Amino acid sequence: MRVRAAATLFGAAFGFLISWGQFSDPDRIRDMLLLRDPYLYLMMFSAIAVAFTGTWLLRRRRARALLTGEPLSVERTRPERRHIVGAAIFGLGWAIADSCPAPIAAQLTQGVLWSVFTIAGIFVGVEVYLRRREAVARDALRSGAAVAEAEPVG
Repeated sequence: MRVRAAATLFGAAFGFLISWGQFSDPDRIRDMLLLRDPYLYLMMFSAIAVAFTGTWLLRRRRARALLTGEPLSVERTRPERRHIVGAAIFGLGWAIADSCPAPIAAQLTQGVLWSVFTIAGIFVGVEVYLRRREAVARDALRSGAAVAEAEPVG
């Protein structure tokens, strides 16, 4: 329960900061994407630098999570085709909607009506992804069962 309460508080704080930092302003986002205004890029890069440095320091000290006591870990994987395709789809959606998921949630809470359509698109995209992943897993199980049936037992 403590973890959920902390997540709710951090989520609310994040939403406030997204709005306060003007990340939910479609005109500001459009100007950023058209390379007219570096403000949002500078905000993102400074946040990334702070997070990277903080994570590096915490891992170096072998810190543990405050609420769960688990050791901090960072997963590193090589970029795969799915990462590139996902980034391209994300970027295309961002360019069309002039926003990404966090600002859309902030816009929704601010009463920006057209954000309902954008957030609906996000949910449709997530659903398509999950159904595709289930289909791939189901096909893998079927092909694995077919190979097992074809192999002679010793």
